[in-house]
Amino acid sequence: MLKYGIMGGTFDPIHYGHLVIANEVMFEFSLNRIYFIPTGQPPHKSSDGITSPEHRYMMTQLATMSHPCFDVSDYEVTKKGPSYTIETIRYLKKNYPDVEWYFIAGADTILDLSTWKDPEELFRICAFIAVNRPGYGKDLLDRQIHQAKQKYGAEIHVVNAPLLKISSTDIRFRLMTNKPIKYLLPETVEAYIRKNGLYNLAGGVDG
Repeated sequence: MLKYGIMGGTFDPIHYGHLVIANEVMFEFSLNRIYFIPTGQPPHKSSDGITSPEHRYMMTQLATMSHPCFDVSDYEVTKKGPSYTIETIRYLKKNYPDVEWYFIAGADTILDLSTWKDPEELFRICAFIAVNRPGYGKDLLDRQIHQAKQKYGAEIHVVNAPLLKISSTDIRFRLMTNKPIKYLLPETVEAYIRKNGLYNLAGGVDG
């Protein structure tokens, strides 16, 4: 059976930190492909101030196009209403029935899944890969994963991927203050941002 990873997020903008994690996870878990899925309307925070889904989708396309095993899905940016993870995974499983799916996210995000929509089904139909972050205690992580496995029968793996100290928030701030962003994200993404006047000309974004 094929094994595909899911990298979700606002990607506002996507940067090398996202790409490094995806590539490392793909190697560590022998995944055949990784789908980047930019969030349309985030259910857990206001979409006010977030760059338009179309721009974020295009930046994600540009950032991943050089990798033969990276793809981008427009499912969440084109659907109406909030982008719930469970709905996205249902869609993927329906359209790719012979694929085993792995949802990739930071350890703090993974362990917050019990507050998401339909967590029981979410844990039942998809495996999860928690990318551990500096400062997140291993003992706490192990304990919370054990609880999720006991309560939901969850399949949660942990990986210590190389973590670059790059954030979308910092990139947006640097653009608004005319600081350089070279080497923080692909040149194609930087060119797209400047061509479309994102962030620095838009007065900034929140999130």
